[in-house]
Amino acid sequence: MIHPHTELKFISAEVGYGVVATQFIPAGTITWVLDKLDREFSPAEFQALEPIYQNILDTYTFRNNQGNLVLCWDNGRFVNHSFNSNCLTTAYDFEIAIRDIQPGEQLTDDYGYLNIPYPFRGYDEGTRRKTVYPDDLLKYYKVWDNKIKKVFPRILKLDQALKPVMNPKTWDLVEKVVNGEVEMDSILSNYFQDNREKA
Repeated sequence: MIHPHTELKFISAEVGYGVVATQFIPAGTITWVLDKLDREFSPAEFQALEPIYQNILDTYTFRNNQGNLVLCWDNGRFVNHSFNSNCLTTAYDFEIAIRDIQPGEQLTDDYGYLNIPYPFRGYDEGTRRKTVYPDDLLKYYKVWDNKIKKVFPRILKLDQALKPVMNPKTWDLVEKVVNGEVEMDSILSNYFQDNREKA
């Protein structure tokens, strides 16, 4: 489920639609949570579908660490890629704002951690990286982990609108991480191992 203070908006002819903030979203806010309405498709289920459905899943899903395609039921599926994204996924089936997001600003992910099956050239943002590769998670997980660690303690200090849809065990684990009882799991745990053969 995407954060409630967002809306779907046309960005440009090149980008298409995206998810933008309708209110200020401070760093440390949980911006998306895998919830009970999101659907997973195994590779076998995907292959059994007609091409029209396969095309939809190719466009609007990401792969989890089991290689299953995850289809978000709401506007979460429209979050665009950025090499300088303002949101990052975590090892706990939720995403977090790694910096403040202003009203009218897009919420963006780095597709490099979404286990894409094939490389694609991203929109030129003037960054060193120009292409997203299937093994980007192996290359950049330490950088992404550090960005997450900087804002993770803020989770418990902010009003988290998505807390009601989080698994209570996940919330308990977040509290333990913030309180220093356990180490934060690395974003690397999201990596789908079969991608090593394709990269």
